[in-house]
This record gives sequence, C-alpha cells and structure tokens, in this order.
Amino acid sequence: MLKNKRNNKVAISLKSYRILAKILDENPLLAKILSQSKNETEAMLEIRALAFSVLEKNEHALAYYKRELNGRQAFEKLEWCSIAAIRILDYIDYAGKKYVDLNRKGELITNNPMKYLWLAAKDGTGGARYGFFVDMLYLFRQLTGKLQEKNPPKEQILKWMDKFPSGLEPRIVAIRKENKERIIKILIRIIEKGEIKSKNYFFEPDLSYEQKFFKVLKWWDISHFHLKFAIRNPKLLNEMLDNSLSEELLNTLYKAEKAGIPFFVNPYFLSLIDTKINSFSIGADFAMRDYLFHSKQLVEEYGEIVAWEKEDTVQPGKPNAAGWVLPSLHNIHRRYPEVAILIPDTTGRACGGLCVSCQRMYDFQSGHLNFDLNKLKPKETWLQKLDRLMLYFEEDAQLRDILITGGDAFMSSTPALRNILEAVYTMALHKKKNNENLPEGEKFAEITRVRLGTRLPVYLPQRITNELVALLRDFKSKASKIGIKQFFIQTHFVSPMEITPEALQGVKLLISAGWTVANQLVFTTSASRRGHSAKLRKVLNDIGVINYYTFTVKGYRENYHNFATNARAVQEQLEEKVIGSIPKKYYDEIKHFPEDAENMEAKIDKIRKLENIPFLGTDRNVLNLPGVGKSLTFRVIGITKGGRRILEFEHDTARHHSPIINKMGRVIIIESKSIVDYFAQLEEMGEDSADYETIFGYSIGETEKLMPIFEYPDYNFKITSKFTNLEIDL
Repeated sequence: MLKNKRNNKVAISLKSYRILAKILDENPLLAKILSQSKNETEAMLEIRALAFSVLEKNEHALAYYKRELNGRQAFEKLEWCSIAAIRILDYIDYAGKKYVDLNRKGELITNNPMKYLWLAAKDGTGGARYGFFVDMLYLFRQLTGKLQEKNPPKEQILKWMDKFPSGLEPRIVAIRKENKERIIKILIRIIEKGEIKSKNYFFEPDLSYEQKFFKVLKWWDISHFHLKFAIRNPKLLNEMLDNSLSEELLNTLYKAEKAGIPFFVNPYFLSLIDTKINSFSIGADFAMRDYLFHSKQLVEEYGEIVAWEKEDTVQPGKPNAAGWVLPSLHNIHRRYPEVAILIPDTTGRACGGLCVSCQRMYDFQSGHLNFDLNKLKPKETWLQKLDRLMLYFEEDAQLRDILITGGDAFMSSTPALRNILEAVYTMALHKKKNNENLPEGEKFAEITRVRLGTRLPVYLPQRITNELVALLRDFKSKASKIGIKQFFIQTHFVSPMEITPEALQGVKLLISAGWTVANQLVFTTSASRRGHSAKLRKVLNDIGVINYYTFTVKGYRENYHNFATNARAVQEQLEEKVIGSIPKKYYDEIKHFPEDAENMEAKIDKIRKLENIPFLGTDRNVLNLPGVGKSLTFRVIGITKGGRRILEFEHDTARHHSPIINKMGRVIIIESKSIVDYFAQLEEMGEDSADYETIFGYSIGETEKLMPIFEYPDYNFKITSKFTNLEIDL
C-alpha cells in the first residue's frame, strides 16, 4: 500500500505529458472534469456519466455492458464508440481491484486508470508512463469517433500478403541450396575431426573431398543424421550461419547457455535461415528466427518461470486445476471432458528443435523435458505402463479423442509409434465392446478421433518416410473398422518460408495415408505482421493443409519478445482473416472433408475458386487460458501504469468444459507488453505502425464458432452424462 502511494507521487515524463496534452486538447469536456474534480472519486463519477451518455443511446450495447447479452452475434453488432464506452465503464467498475502480476514475479498491482489520469492532469504525477497515455489517447478518440473502425479492402490485404514469399519460390529455393552447401562443408570438418562422433556417420579412409561431400549429401535425407548433428551451442550456430549473428544476440545466446537453457537446432532447419539481406525476402524469415534465438527476457526469467498451464501441474492422487484425476505425473494432460493428451515415455518426449516460445519451457526448466535422446529411449517397462495409461481412456465416461504429442509424436521411432497406435486401437476396441453391455443413456463415449501432434513436417520433413506413412495408412484402415472416424496430424507451421519442397513432399505423403493435416499457428510478434498469417493460411491451403488454430503466445515475461497482444489477435481476425470467410452453404461439405482426406487439396481448392477467396478461414484466433482452455472471449477491464492491458477472460461457451468452470469464475490475464511496446517491435522489423492504428480499439473479444470440420462426429447411441476421473468440491 505504501509503495502504491509513493508511486502516485512520481512525476510523469515530458514525453508522457505531451500525449496527455493531446488528450485534454481533443476532449475539452474531459479536461474540464479532470481540472475541476476535487478528488479521483469525483472525477470517476463524472467520466462514468460521460461514457454512459454514449452507451445509453444504444440499448443493445447497454445490455452487452451489463452482460445481459453475450456471444459472437451480440459482439458483432456493437458500434465502435460503444466498445470504448464499455471499456471506460469497466475501468471504473474495476477501479481499486488488486491483481497478482506474474510478469513481475507475483507483484500485487492496483488497477485504477482514471485515478492515474486524474493525478497526471491535476499536478503531473501518478507515475503512469508513455504507453499508458497513448492507449488512453486512442480510447477517447474511439469514444468520440476520431478513431474509426476500418475494414482494409481485399486488395490491401493481398498486397500485405505479397510481402512474404513462401519457401517454394525458386529464388528462395536457390538461396537455401547455397546455405545447405555451406553447412555441409562445416559438417564434413566436424566429422573429420571427430567433434561429433557417430558409429553410423563417419568417413572411410582415403575418401576424396568430393566423395565426402556426396556422402553427407546422401545423409542429408536421413532424419537421424540431422538429430545426431544438431547444433547445441552458440559458437557452432554462428559458424553454421556464416558468422552473421550480431554481437548482442551472441551475448544473449552465451548467457542462455550458461543459464542451462537448452539449445537444439538441426542442420536442415538451419539451412532455411537467411544469412544476408535479399531484396525479395527482407524480414521473411523473422518468424523462424524467433523460434530459434533466445530473448534476453527468457534468459533473465529462466529458473523462475511459472507454469502457465496450471492443469498440467499434477500431484499423485489429487485432481489437477481442471478437476481431473490423472494416472501419472507426466504422461497424460487433460483439460476438457472429451480429449486428453498422451505424452509417451519415448524419444517422443523430445522435439526436432527447440521452440523458444514453447508452452512447456517450464518443463525444460525443471529438467523433465530435454534433448538427451539416448536417455529418452523407452525402458522395458514402458509397454506395461502404456497399457495402464490406455486403461484410463478405456474406463473414462467422456473421453473420445486422444492427442499423442510430447515433445513430438514423430520423434518416437516408427516401431515405438506402432506400439502406441496398437495400444490405442486395443483400447478403443475394448471401449466399444464394453458399451455392448450398457443401456442407452449409460454408454461411455467411444474413441472417434486420433491425433498426432508434430512439428517435424516443419523442422525435419525427412522423418516422413514410406515406412511411417505405411504405418499411418494401416492404422487408419484398421481403426476405421471399429468406429474411429477422424485421423488428424496437428502441426505447427509458423511462416510461409517454412513450406519448402521437402515439407511439401512430407505433407503430401501424410495426406496420401488418409490423415487430415491441420495447422496450429503460434501468433508470435513477427508472425503477427500485417498479411503474414493470411499468406501462411493461403500457402498451407495450396498444399492441402487445413488451418486449425491461431494461438496467442502464452506465458509471462519469458515470452515478452514473442508476445503479440490479444488486441492484435482480434484485429487480425476481423481485418485480415475475414477475406477467407466461408459461406455457410459449404459447412456441411467441409464437415465431411476428413472422410476423404486423400483429396484434401482438391476439396479446399474447389471452394476457394468458387468463392474467389485466397484461403479457407477455418482456424480460430484464441488464447490457451490456464485451467479454462481456449478462448478469445474477454473484456479489457484495466491497464497498468506502463500501458499493459488487464483482460478478464471467460471460457468458450460453444464447447464442453470440466464443471470446474462453474466455480472458478473469470480468468484475469495481465499482458506482458503494452501496445506501444508492441509497435516498437513492429517498427524495428520495418513495419509502419500506422497500418495497425485501429488495434487500440479492440478491447473486447468473442470466441469464433468452431468450424464443422473440427466437430466430433455424432454417435448413433446416447452416451452417459456422468463424469469419471473427476473430483470437484462443488
């Protein structure tokens, strides 16, 4: 409390004062209120009346503010100025509330925006900073109509998209061929000098340099080779990238190494990174680079990272944050009634590379996840444990969907993955047979969907071999006969530059096995640039991949560099993704796409051509909330003195949840950066922040409807409404 009082006496900066002057100059009535109010309470009452005068003119908006109306349709009817009025009223309604800020190591912060504004106008104090005042400037511009909602024309969006080439373009392919040759030369030296020793990859005596080169060139097509010779330290990384890394970045990487942060990037993916500026691809690989290179915030926070996924924190015999009792500490993760994640005790616990913004960085910090592939090989007891884990699915009343991930499902060897899929098949068959003895209304949900989570089509497409594809094809053929209807490969392309000839070939092989390949884009700062996500959706559709989710980056300050604000997620959804909107007349057709996944590319292309749209906007922009699940239903209820927005989230009402949501209430998220700080990053990447100006107006979100292709198939029987493996003290 004393700290807050002291901070309220801190003078604002000259830079902040100039923005404050603009606010007062553009809003004479607000200036009068702030100057004549004797205290902050009086000021808030007058400002509340000002906002209410705007809102009461629109009964729909007034009902939305009072939460008498909600949902996507109600949200889409809100006028731009009404959204501003609702935010002002929420700022005042939530004034004085205190929240734990996990971006600041659990510091308790007080939410009181109008008090800070009043103090600044009254005597230039309050301690609010530049980002706060800029956000407030645009808030009142939105209220008065000076900031208007904009819908960029399709031609403008296509122009933005054209800035980002794909990895299939000949000029890009040629650059990567040069990169590959440079990296192979370094690999030859590493093998010659025994810097990395391997019983599989070595040179016989008396080979010429050309013979060695062609030998490594042949090994390049083997996934195990890339894993064996993955780069694990900054010095070798810089050499592989032609010594192109800046001194500042290298210092950060060395600090990361000293802090024990894992580093793992394979030669193939490294060959996709630009080492010099090319006029036709400037900044095109930024989203890829931000997956590889540690930020200074991650280095500073490592060791004190707090788990974002609260439901993933499991204690034996106790329910997780969502109320589910799980059979093991690390193998099964669960949030929803219908689906649970299986993480095997195989090399599937590892990945083909480290994604810096990984949601499981907390597990790397604890040592549970790592890149020691030898230690991750399954022990003899794994198959017995696998049977026990499958029993959990078999005996659960609501589970119908199993997502095998990690780590990465394709990091498991093909024999290990075969064992897992065989266990899934046996479990699903048992569950089906068990239902024969249960009456209608008491039958358990049967397995209807099997998913494999993998980034190897991106990181290491060489892993997608004929042997793997045969396994997937055979499993689908057999599993389809016992009622499993949907087979998904969920992958993570984050940039159109990752779609290479090798990735294209890998995706085509997966589709040929009859599996639907769906993409989950992580909406990093660099991936959030105007047109970038839209271009990715288009190129993915071109190769037969359907778009599933666009995820706002999770985590606290450790992910500061990669975090794009939730306002940008809403802006991208409404101003860019909208050009891929699918008429409802195609919904039934889309729902049945997975039944003929082998022809996915043609099915996607048919609708695109009929409707003249560049991509099918089948994905949903969401944030994965701790304990609640995916949602973009929120209202901005406050803002810190630094301009970081405080969001109050609700769960997605369109899907089933654990009953825990009935007692846990709404979820508060304090963002890790202000919009002004986000703009600074965009400008550093060559973007014009004026193109993003309307972002300030997006202070309300509503989760999009799940597209039919991702809905569960219907049963021809009635299942029980009861839950098992659930402990909630309601």
